[in-house]
Amino acid sequence: MNGLNIGLNNTIDGIKNAICGIKNSIHSIKNVIYRIHNAIYGINNDINGINNDIYGINNDIHGINNDIYGINNDIYGINNDIYRIDNDIYGITSYSILIEPMMALCFVEEILNCIIKFFKYIFFFIL
Repeated sequence: MNGLNIGLNNTIDGIKNAICGIKNSIHSIKNVIYRIHNAIYGINNDINGINNDIYGINNDIHGINNDIYGINNDIYGINNDIYRIDNDIYGITSYSILIEPMMALCFVEEILNCIIKFFKYIFFFIL
């Protein structure tokens, strides 16, 4: 009877050990799943970081493009100012080209008026 009890106790202990082994295996599987989950989470963080870097680079490029656009606008504005100055100079030059003949005509008109007055006085004294 004593041998039977020892055999039963050993069997129960073996079953307990088997259950502990199964628990340990489940725990190991959980650890593997947890590590896989952490690895996936880390990959997602890396991808998120890469996306943030790309987003930052795109923002930098967008900023550089805005700066270049602003510089081009400034150059365009300067060119417009130069064009306006050229137009003003051209207008002044054109105006002066028109004024010179008009002044010459006015001078001729004054001379003619003086000659006419001179002859009027001569004829007035003669008559």
